[in-house]
Amino acid sequence: MATTVDIYSDYVCPFCLLAEEVLTAELKDRRDVKVRWHPFELRQYPTPTLRTEDEYLPRVWKSSVYPMAARLGVDIKLPNISPQPYTHTAFEGSFFAAEHDRANEYNVAVLRAFFQQERDIGNVDVLADVAAGVGLDREEFRQALIDRKYRQAEKHAVQHASELGITSVPTIFVNGRMICSGVPNRDTLRRALDSTTSSREVGS
Repeated sequence: MATTVDIYSDYVCPFCLLAEEVLTAELKDRRDVKVRWHPFELRQYPTPTLRTEDEYLPRVWKSSVYPMAARLGVDIKLPNISPQPYTHTAFEGSFFAAEHDRANEYNVAVLRAFFQQERDIGNVDVLADVAAGVGLDREEFRQALIDRKYRQAEKHAVQHASELGITSVPTIFVNGRMICSGVPNRDTLRRALDSTTSSREVGS
């Protein structure tokens, strides 16, 4: 039985990209781990999103994001997009990607599009290009977003995250047990994954 890692994230949270890098490094030699991404919008419409010209974002990036990214060796920058985009449309796209077995590739690509390429991930055409880049049909994907095909699925997923008590991202679970809220320490992640392997061996 595969180990399941569930990640609750938001595409405009830089720590989610940093967490993805840690996960990728730890999981590269593990073939029995399934990663599932779940939406948790930090700022839902009509709550205003953050602006780069305000004091908060530059301060947090200088004190926390850039130092952590340097330690992890991750290429990341504060996107010059203000105000930051709402992410419900991008998350609706994640359900299309999941139906076509490209969920993990899509979620990582959206994070990289925002934090490495400074692309506006609130724009349907930008998202369609990202989707095409991971092997999805661009026009079918774009039409699904225009039609809001996955609107209810996205709303239900965000509500479910709130019911679980998720308050910040990234929040990571391994086989249903929360192991961290924030960028995971790789040793902590490894121990959590190893414990699931040991449990299976004992019960086999």
